[in-house]
Amino acid sequence: MRKIEPLLSPSKFVGIDGVTHLCSGGESPWLKCQEEVYELFAHNKSLSYQGRDTLLGHVESCRQKMGQLWKVDAERVSFMASAAEGMNWLARGLDWRKGDNVVTTNLEFPSVAYAWQNLAERGVEIRSVPHRNWQVSETELLEAADERTRILAVSQVSFYSGQNLDIKALAAGLEGSETLLAVDATHASGAITVPAQVTDLCISSCYKWLLATHGTAPCYLSERAESVARTTTFGWRNLDAHGNGSAERKLSVAEHPMPVKLEAGNPAMATIMFLERSLDLLLEVGVERIEAHVRDLSELISTGLEQLGIQVISPRVRSGRSGNTCFLDTHAETTRKSLEAYGVLIWGELGRVRISGHLYNSSGDVERLLDSLNTVLRANSTQGD
Repeated sequence: MRKIEPLLSPSKFVGIDGVTHLCSGGESPWLKCQEEVYELFAHNKSLSYQGRDTLLGHVESCRQKMGQLWKVDAERVSFMASAAEGMNWLARGLDWRKGDNVVTTNLEFPSVAYAWQNLAERGVEIRSVPHRNWQVSETELLEAADERTRILAVSQVSFYSGQNLDIKALAAGLEGSETLLAVDATHASGAITVPAQVTDLCISSCYKWLLATHGTAPCYLSERAESVARTTTFGWRNLDAHGNGSAERKLSVAEHPMPVKLEAGNPAMATIMFLERSLDLLLEVGVERIEAHVRDLSELISTGLEQLGIQVISPRVRSGRSGNTCFLDTHAETTRKSLEAYGVLIWGELGRVRISGHLYNSSGDVERLLDSLNTVLRANSTQGD
């Protein structure tokens, strides 16, 4: 087996000494340096106005770093509460007309697939392009769109199969149309390149590949999307509510533009500070290096699984790979629990096992996974006999 060293030492994380952690696609391990971040947050939380200003300064610093990671203008990046909010913001904000449609896939994560479910009563059609052997075709997605398609909504990387869609190809296919391209980059951000600049909305959770935690989701919004979608959630932060220096309210008040347009209230300051710190590490290593690393690991994992007689449902072509390598297993939860007994952590549910190699993983982790999985499979075979 080709030797692959980690890009970041596993010793930088909490609780994974002696553990083969291959489930960043579910929950990434916690960085030890985040303890300092929490102490900084706690200190400033107690300092009234001065502390609040310092914390908001970290929010703006994190915004700049997300812009750097996604290669977009940071002033077009907001912090929402979760990745689900991004798609729902579009669903609420567009001026839908009877006969409009949304194009997505039948292998989508629920927050992408079902953000539109209240639109049927308004005569909007949801077109769900089927997968073929667990792969979704960019060509078929584009063929499903027409002049009445308002949104094409997809995950860049599939939570189920690990397929990395060609977002640039989708954007090129939609060029010249009024269709908005909305992308959930949760399983891509922090592991592979996210071409957010060609999307109209790009949002990501932070508790997986971005090495942070729950409670915030950076969201890029294009100028085009901002111009056609109205705001549907209002608060002190995205309105000029105190512009006249008075607490008395008027019947109407001006809205603030991006980046606070999507931030009706206080952003999740502590969580954003955790994200800011993890971004420091990811940017220092470089997303290009991380992308090559996770794809190298994915290739090792795929080859090893196939040698065990396991059929991998993740793409073989390198550009279609991500950090997730997946195979079907009707007893996925049992397999997960069995591997946990050997100190190997993976994700198993919904009839599929997902193995996620990140920047702290090595070829040694892959070897331990395959050795343990082989033992589990032989034990299961013996029990079947």
